[in-house]
Amino acid sequence: MTKAEIVAEIANKTGIEKIAVQSVVETFMDTVKAAMINGENVYMRGFGSFIIKERAEKTGRNISKNVTIKIPAHKIPAFKPAKTFVSEVKNLSK
Repeated sequence: MTKAEIVAEIANKTGIEKIAVQSVVETFMDTVKAAMINGENVYMRGFGSFIIKERAEKTGRNISKNVTIKIPAHKIPAFKPAKTFVSEVKNLSK
């Protein structure tokens, strides 16, 4: 599902114009991004959490030059779904 499809779905269900819905969806995404850039996690009860994961330093290999390289410790954004969300998705196949 794309952002445009999400906007269309919300507009159809709520009766709000697509332009207004698109503005809200983009503002939501900007707010989540800004919070995570500032080092904050975003928690949405019943849906999941947008969290910052820390990756430890590790040794990698450049296979084209056949040399080892050092990959520094770094942070990455991640999404962790809520337990209820996970159980609903697992029950789809039943």
